[in-house]
Amino acid sequence: MVSGDSPAPAKPLRIALLGYRSQPHGGGQGVYLRYLSKALVDAGHSVDVISGPPYPHLDPRVRLIELPSLDLFENGLDSLRPHHLRSMSNVIEWTSKLTGGFAEPYTFGRRAVKYLREHRDEYDLVHDNQSLSYGMLKLQAMGIPLVTTVHHPITSDLRIALAAARHGWERVLIRRWHSFLHMQKRVVKQLHHVVTVSDCSRQDIARDFGLQPAGIDLVYNGIDTEVFRPLPEVQRKPLRLMATASADAPLKGLRYLLLAYADLLKRYPELELLLVSKPQPGGKTEQLIGRLGLKDKIQFVSNISTEQMVAYYAEATVAVVPSIYEGFGLPAGEAMACSVPVVSTNGGALPEVVGDAGVLVPAKDASALAGAIGALLEDPQRREMLGAAGRDRILEKFSWTVCAREMAAYYRRVLSDADR
Repeated sequence: MVSGDSPAPAKPLRIALLGYRSQPHGGGQGVYLRYLSKALVDAGHSVDVISGPPYPHLDPRVRLIELPSLDLFENGLDSLRPHHLRSMSNVIEWTSKLTGGFAEPYTFGRRAVKYLREHRDEYDLVHDNQSLSYGMLKLQAMGIPLVTTVHHPITSDLRIALAAARHGWERVLIRRWHSFLHMQKRVVKQLHHVVTVSDCSRQDIARDFGLQPAGIDLVYNGIDTEVFRPLPEVQRKPLRLMATASADAPLKGLRYLLLAYADLLKRYPELELLLVSKPQPGGKTEQLIGRLGLKDKIQFVSNISTEQMVAYYAEATVAVVPSIYEGFGLPAGEAMACSVPVVSTNGGALPEVVGDAGVLVPAKDASALAGAIGALLEDPQRREMLGAAGRDRILEKFSWTVCAREMAAYYRRVLSDADR
């Protein structure tokens, strides 16, 4: 190279992002695919998302490759038709669901291998979003450079669900549904490139899956700080709590927020609670709400747009994250990006995200949750300070621009290793 010449810019990458179930309102994995793909395209790369249903909401510049499944959690067992039986993957899905199992990660892997056998030359690298299926080992054996994100070990979900079960038959069903973990534990030990989204997840993955922490790379999740932003034109409601939590997933700790809310109503009878959630009719959350007499006090919203979510944050006095465990903590990060003061548990990686820009309390402690919320309700100056500090922290450490830059650098290291 001639002295004074700058190095040639790195060639844009052709990336396939895989997701077995990617609808953004169904959990953090769908959010991850949506925003990571957008940020990578913003950085100049070419991205296809290969997904099973329910499908993700993607930037128009990202191509969606649909790999249809039976989607039995949406369509039910009665949706099986004779033509479905031509596919062994469909038969596996149906029989697994019939017996209480969850085969979607496994069957998605089968479909992804079939697709990528024909289209492998279209991509420099494949990035799997936690299917951890046997199909990923086949892709790796085919010589396709493969990266796998593990957000957190689902073993954590299993332990918490088992602890929350009240009957033996519930524990049997829970273990059956989580039986895909046997596959994931075998697969993850044989993958060459595993990345996760927090140091807490790295330690937990290493412990539960029998890996060395040093063998797991770390690229923090991002928050879309252009979408999740303050809306100064929207007036905050003086007594409005907001939380985003899967209502009937014990991992999300909604039980403890409901207990705290019932306690707070004694001091603040006008206090509102908006839950971005959809409880199962007759489920444990609905039963607890009935026992606590909160049926007419809580507003549930679901299947809302991101724009509506941001507007709800703008109205909230305090955002609450009651989770027992989070592998990263998107609800906390999104609320902070909107300059909403946050009260969060210390479950999982939440302290890494919240830092000193929010209030942290012990997980599974309804009294501590109520105390922290009550203290903020009494201190508007501190609420304003925490809201501003939260926004600053997300901009500095957890934007998708930062995530995409670090992930692209990681991809290039993986490709460099593959060329050796």
